[in-house]
Amino acid sequence: MEKISIEEVKSSFSFFVPIQVRFSDIDGYLHVNNGIYFNYFEHARAEYLHKICDWDIMAFGTVVANVNIDFFTPIHVHDSPSVYIKCTKIGNTSFTLEQVILGKNLKGEDIVFAKASTIMVAVDMKTMKPVPLPEEYASKMKNSSSVAG
Repeated sequence: MEKISIEEVKSSFSFFVPIQVRFSDIDGYLHVNNGIYFNYFEHARAEYLHKICDWDIMAFGTVVANVNIDFFTPIHVHDSPSVYIKCTKIGNTSFTLEQVILGKNLKGEDIVFAKASTIMVAVDMKTMKPVPLPEEYASKMKNSSSVAG
């Protein structure tokens, strides 16, 4: 697993979403269950698409084609994580989002908890078939991130 620099995340990601750790997120090992991370990443993706792209999900949907998560440090109930997100690649019908959960632990130290890479595909909401990524959304993602075309 590649180590992630806290400074690099803070300087290269312009969008992030604070996450509230709920008591129900905690498992028998007294940290956030690994399955809950998917919810945190999903919530941040939805916020990103809404706030950065003004994405009209009723006209163009998105589906997850692939998710890869690396877990570094467990999140505990008193930690204050945020999900940082940016687009790193745009294709014809798909785009790749890089996400990092970074936050403060109970001692106030910055911690990288996890990272994910997610490939999303634009789909027609009636047929659920892939469609070309609308240029207006691609342009907004390019303007908010360092994106390879």
